[in-house]
Amino acid sequence: MSSAAIRRDGTVLGFDVGARRIGVAVASAFGHGARALAVIDVHGVGPDWNAIDRLHKEWRPDGLIVGDPMTLEGGDQPARARAHAFARQLRARYRLPVVLVDERSSSIEAAHRFAADRAEGRKRRRDAEALDAVAAAVIVERWLAAPDDATDIEHVSNA
Repeated sequence: MSSAAIRRDGTVLGFDVGARRIGVAVASAFGHGARALAVIDVHGVGPDWNAIDRLHKEWRPDGLIVGDPMTLEGGDQPARARAHAFARQLRARYRLPVVLVDERSSSIEAAHRFAADRAEGRKRRRDAEALDAVAAAVIVERWLAAPDDATDIEHVSNA
């Protein structure tokens, strides 16, 4: 499957994978851009799959987008192996197309969005825990803007 296998007129869930938390966002053809949804805890045994299952059941996505945390030079780092492993688990668990999207500087962009929302009174400091979900929204919006730039997890070697 290629990134074209994800229906562009459907619903997608996006994930920003971290060592302790996974941000989740949603986008659909009916909305404008992506919306931060949730932050899922990651424990020693892995992510809270029950929470991810609930989101999957609620949103019934046509595809899944995972941020690909490469270095600024485009190389590998430990976080990248973790994100790729999570993407493969999503693919096996839900049998949906899963693509990777370059997430370089998505956290910085999410922080800028959060700061702007705080300045306009739409967010408070306590809302900062949702920053990972905002980063997931940035990742999904990158896919919406350039779906052909995504890499299907099926085409990534198991390094």
